[in-house]
Amino acid sequence: MSTIILRGGVEVENPLELALKFLAAYSSYDAYDSSGPASFDESDLRLANRGGARISAAEIAAILERRAEIERALRKVDPDASLADATSSIPWIPLTRLFEAFADIRGIGFSKMTKALHRKRPALIPMLDSVVQAYLTSDDPRARSPGSFGERTTALVRSYKRDLDRNRSALHQIQQELASRTYRFTEVRILDLLIWSLSTST
Repeated sequence: MSTIILRGGVEVENPLELALKFLAAYSSYDAYDSSGPASFDESDLRLANRGGARISAAEIAAILERRAEIERALRKVDPDASLADATSSIPWIPLTRLFEAFADIRGIGFSKMTKALHRKRPALIPMLDSVVQAYLTSDDPRARSPGSFGERTTALVRSYKRDLDRNRSALHQIQQELASRTYRFTEVRILDLLIWSLSTST
């Protein structure tokens, strides 16, 4: 199994073991299906809460007031789009518009939004919780790009892609090994859980 190279020269020499340990402890979010690739409803927000989003009832109601806008934006993003694809083929503009649909909702930031959207586009949208945000912004000024809510989220996703590109081959190996154990994960999700596991263990 190839080593995963994270920022700061950190080498993860046992990525499959680390991923399996994480999944043994935290699997409820990934065990349930979302409402479908083109829809966005309360079940998606409840699912995000299984992943630790902690979206309150008031926040759920506020988000669902934007449901039509969110679903229109979601339909513009190919369900099969992947962050592992060439940069030029990723739908950056529609993705930014999708993120913008959540702008200025009280209590909703990058973490809650991306936990709700990850299962809609699991190969494209990482879960940008506080741990992953801190990792991405620690040495990448571009990840702290100014701009609108959507533009700032996209800047973080672009930064995330650089790590994914650097480790694409190793992540694909881990993906295959997990699949042989009936775990179906994208490279995006695998990198997320490795960053999170390593960051919270140090």
